[in-house]
Amino acid sequence: MHDSAVNQVAPYRDLCTDCGVSRSSDPKRCGSACQFIQPDYPSFETAVHGRPRNLIESDEVFFGPYLSMARAQMKEPLAGAQWTGIITRIGELLLEKGIVDAVVTVTGDSQDRWKPVPIIVTKAADMAQCRGMRMGYAPVVQYLELAKQAGHKKVAMIGIPCQVYAARALEQELGFEQLLIVGSPCSDNTTTEHFHHFLSLLSKDPDSITYLEFRADYKVELRFKNGTKQEIPFLNLPLSDLPSDFFPLTCKTCVDYVNALSDITVGYMAGTGAQWVIVRNPRGQAVLDLIAPELILEPVTTAGKRISAVQGFMKNVKLAAGGLPVNRMPNFLRPIMAWVMPRFGPRGLEFAKARVEMKGIESVLHLRQMAPHKIKNMVPNHVWAITDKYGLSPESTEKIK
Repeated sequence: MHDSAVNQVAPYRDLCTDCGVSRSSDPKRCGSACQFIQPDYPSFETAVHGRPRNLIESDEVFFGPYLSMARAQMKEPLAGAQWTGIITRIGELLLEKGIVDAVVTVTGDSQDRWKPVPIIVTKAADMAQCRGMRMGYAPVVQYLELAKQAGHKKVAMIGIPCQVYAARALEQELGFEQLLIVGSPCSDNTTTEHFHHFLSLLSKDPDSITYLEFRADYKVELRFKNGTKQEIPFLNLPLSDLPSDFFPLTCKTCVDYVNALSDITVGYMAGTGAQWVIVRNPRGQAVLDLIAPELILEPVTTAGKRISAVQGFMKNVKLAAGGLPVNRMPNFLRPIMAWVMPRFGPRGLEFAKARVEMKGIESVLHLRQMAPHKIKNMVPNHVWAITDKYGLSPESTEKIK
């Protein structure tokens, strides 16, 4: 189910990713449910996982509460899936086994395959239409409310961090018998229109691109309608040619890159060629147990050093003055660095830690530049804990007490 009748224009909200709360029956709930107003991760982590993250000598300071991590891929990859189809298959299994009545997720728009459109899936076979990556905003949380109104009692939701935070904020009010959340880390979002512009910079025939993936080996993989593939090193991406508002301030100031409030998180950052699965609580463990017979599971690995890469990123963000990093690497160095980074740069967990530190640094610097009055309420203590080693500490008026 995805009904165009409910896709009314969302009310204007400062720092809004259109998660769906403002389109719900009570748009005023944004004040208490929005990740970008006054997030309370310790309280929500305790409510969802039974405890807040450990900030002292623990990788939880980066990744949120968890029970275990693994590299994973489907033994038999699903055709058309973004990686091998783990998230899609989880949705199918939850419906096949009757564990949930419905899965709230996104599919592609009928006129634009890249545009995400929320959908309530009640048949396992219909999860196939949800395979693949989308880019843009989707009011998924609104569809949680619609699922409740439709009488569904046991629901799974697949979402990105800003959607998941809002879902957790409204979880008690929605009153499902069960709400399972499968989260994916968010590697920055933008409008679908901006994404099409990005595709046009990557290919002379952007309409022929059928697949795009940012991989942990520092390359973007493109696939085309004619079956050909192209790999572009991150260093060769035309990021400096994008408009300064390509990534909205919300994404530049997101403090939950790894979707810490989901029951199980499936993403790429520490996967080193496979997917990275983070089991956060017993519900997440039950989901992994359900799909485990169909997976190849391996321990996560770590290699390389992240400090210099993160320091270089911070220097660029400081120079950007609120826009995208402006320093361009000399062309003669690009192929050299494109060879060096996958071999000697941070990989596995070290790569994931680097990305989380970069996001924390980016959040603090952009808020200081563009919305300094919001820092005290928007930047939680776990972000300050990871930026401190780079000389970014809260000023007296910036830290949550």
